[in-house]
Order: sequence, then C-alpha cells, then structure tokens
Amino acid sequence: MTARPNRPIYLDNQATTACDPRVLAAMLPWFTEAYGNPHSAEHVMGRQAEAAVEAARAQVAALIGADPREIVFTSGATESNNIAIKGAARFAARMGDARDDALGEGGRRRVVTVATEHKCVLESVADLAEDGFEPVVLPVRPDGLLDPEALRAALAVPTLLVSVMAVNNETGVVQDLAALSAIAKAAGALFHTDAAQAAGKIALDVNAQGIDLLSISGHKLYGPKGVGALYVRRRPRVRLAPLFSGGGQERGLRSGTLPAPLIVGLGEACRLAGAEMAADAARIATLRDRLLARLSAALPGLAVNASRERRIPGNLNLTFPAATAEALMRAAPDLCVSTGSACSSAAVEPSYVLRALGLDTDAAARTLRIGIGRFTSAADIDTAADLLVQAHAAAAPTPTEA
Repeated sequence: MTARPNRPIYLDNQATTACDPRVLAAMLPWFTEAYGNPHSAEHVMGRQAEAAVEAARAQVAALIGADPREIVFTSGATESNNIAIKGAARFAARMGDARDDALGEGGRRRVVTVATEHKCVLESVADLAEDGFEPVVLPVRPDGLLDPEALRAALAVPTLLVSVMAVNNETGVVQDLAALSAIAKAAGALFHTDAAQAAGKIALDVNAQGIDLLSISGHKLYGPKGVGALYVRRRPRVRLAPLFSGGGQERGLRSGTLPAPLIVGLGEACRLAGAEMAADAARIATLRDRLLARLSAALPGLAVNASRERRIPGNLNLTFPAATAEALMRAAPDLCVSTGSACSSAAVEPSYVLRALGLDTDAAARTLRIGIGRFTSAADIDTAADLLVQAHAAAAPTPTEA
C-alpha cells in the first residue's frame, strides 16, 4: 500500500502550469519598483515599462518565428481566439457589397472549424451565424486528427476562415498545421490556429506552417495567468475588426492599458520555452511512457485515446477498464488529474471531445486526462501510478455490482 504523499501530485498540466520561478523573478520588479504605465512615454518610468513590453513582444515572436510587430497582447487564448475569428469575419462583413447582399471578400460566408476545438472557438464560430456567416464544424477521425480531404470538401464553398487547434486540450493530439493550412490557402481562406496547448511544447513557425492567425496563453507554458497573445500576419496583411473600443493600443486591435508585469512574464516564459523545449520534451516523454507502462501492466484493458504518434509528450488520455473517472479521483484525493467529462449545472455529461472520437457514454465516463509537465518528477510518476492502481481496485464495481 502506497502511503499518502505529503503534498498533492499535480498531473493536470493541460489545465494550467505552475508559474516557473524564473518567470516570477522577472515579473516582480514590474509590480513593485518599475510600475510605470507602458503608455506613459512622457517620463522615464513609462518608457522603461514600454521597453520591457517591447522586449517581451520580441520574445513571444521568436518562439513562433514571427515579426514582433505581428504580436498583439491580450488577456489569454480565449480573447485571442475571439479577436481572430470574430474580428476577421466582422472586418470582411464591413467590406462586403451590401447591394449584392454579399459578406466578405468575394462573398465568402463560410467559417470552418473542427468538432474537438476548445469551447471558445466553437462558440465564436457559432456566434457568427448571427452576422450572416455559415458556421461549419468538421468531424475528426477516431485518432483525433482532421481528415485533409474533409477540409478540402468543405472548402468547395467559398470560405473566409479555417480555425484548427494545433494541439487538442484533452487528447494532446497534434494536427498537421502545414498540410491543413496549405489546403485552406489554396481555397483562398485565412488559417487560424489555437496554439494554447502547443506553444512552448512543440516547434511552431508561422511562416513555414502557413499560419495567418495564432493564439497563445501564458499560463499554459509556465507563465502567469491573465495574459496571452495573438499573432496577426502583416504580409500579406490580415485585417481584423476590434471587438471593443478604447485608446487604440495594440495596433487598434486590443485597447486598454497593457499589464507590463504579466507581459514580461509571458515573454520570459516564451524565452525559456524556446531554450528548453527539446530537453523538456524528451524528459517528459520518458515520464509519460513510464507511467503508461506501469498502468498498463497493472490494469489490463487500459486504453489510450487518440493517436499515440501525433501527440504532445506530456499528455495521456486514458480510459480505465472498470472504474469511473469520478470514482478514481475520489479514491485518490491527493492526485490532481482531470476527468473526461464537462460539468453542467445539472449533470455530468460525457466530454464532447471524446464523443467526437467515437467513445460511448460508458467509456467516456471511465476516462481521465493526465498532464505531465516541467516540474513533474519520476517519484511523482511512480506514486501516481500506485495511487491510480489502488484507486481502481477500490473504485471498480464488484462482479455482483457490475
């Protein structure tokens, strides 16, 4: 019997990551000593904050192969996704020919996304129906990947924008962005990707991968919560309508005083990710394989959901043989993992991502998402494996209960 650990074991790194101590150290002076407004360029403290923001902008750009002038700071990936999707559509609508009742360049009304996207993308696309656009949500294959031919078929109708998540937040599956963006570009559509789960975990290059718009969230790559960024291509120029009015900061796309300390933290997190990504990935993949091997040996019938080959190193989405995810978490209270279910106000329903992969309600209810990260140790993995095996034995129904 494994003793209870003296601290929780955190294996939910797709939900959020710990702020790296080096990131915190970089941020602290901008809270306490150099607290000037980065838009107050008339005095020295304002100019210091402005310089720090621009240095961070360059660090974010370097992580994804962009020009610093293409980075717009936001509050996180949800805001970035909304600006990208709604901003592109509303700018196109403004430029449409009302006499022909056309929307967008050449009357492009269609906006295409994928069934396994984050809710903020799915809801943003759905909202555009009110503006006269046609939302299209494509299915995925059982491995979680979008079939390129399904995208090609959807683009037979003139399309304004395609939005495909780089890495899925539940399954960790990595889409082939270069191939999908090439199909979108050939059809004359813009290509956006929600890279919240990808930035800092896998290599991204907006030019090589043909990306027009890309969203980042600080707290997914060991930075602070409350800050993110949107990449907006300059050449050929991508035009967006801002979602709200204000002082015209961030190229007029995102008004409001920039939070210099958070932006400094995001920049440092991106710098560290660029320098340490390969080493982190190799170490985390070893820990993931170690955990899977121990669980598979102890729990015959354990299933890994979605592609094993095309996934980030730190993700395991596992369907357990008998016990439900909720029962497992109750039986292992010191283990921080996520269920494959989304809570509503009245009931727990199977994850729409798992349903899109073809899992039935029973299998989805027995599914956990495990996220291994930079600060996970081998001892954490071994203890987590023991706790999950013990929890499964305690929580699985007996033959008379089954």
